[in-house]
Amino acid sequence: MADTDRTETDARGQLFDQLDDIRAGMLGVEGSGQHMQPMTHYFDRDTGELWFITSTDTDLVRAVGQGSTAHFCVQSTSQDYYACLSGPIHQSQDEAKLDEIWTAVAAAFFEDGREDKKICLLHMPLREAAIWSSPGNPLMFGFEVLRANMGDGTADAGTHKVINFAAAA
Repeated sequence: MADTDRTETDARGQLFDQLDDIRAGMLGVEGSGQHMQPMTHYFDRDTGELWFITSTDTDLVRAVGQGSTAHFCVQSTSQDYYACLSGPIHQSQDEAKLDEIWTAVAAAFFEDGREDKKICLLHMPLREAAIWSSPGNPLMFGFEVLRANMGDGTADAGTHKVINFAAAA
């Protein structure tokens, strides 16, 4: 269950914890006309940056080009926390970072493993994040809807916050 009080008091810390717990999200490039696509992210908590490993022959890399703006959306497994992160995205030649985040899972997608010439590292420093957290599970949500429809106010949809990383730096 998402902690809506923490969303109010420590939205950035809560987001970072969620990014550590969530395995993948949907990545899209602004203005590309492409659908968002599932990607595993590698999050650097110290710098507030996302990294992605993909192949140079993907539509995603072509859309990024030498730089663009991207959105990365995640949802908690309990479906009570949602975030849409945005920021500049570009191809990176940072071999040390690639070595740091490389895993057996990533290797499975490249014929020559870590030595594959098609490996492309994408770097996305966070600029902004919009987050939503709800106070409970689907049963509690149903109760809130029922309570509101019985004339007792409106349903508690949870908390929404926007984090500006440039302002927080």
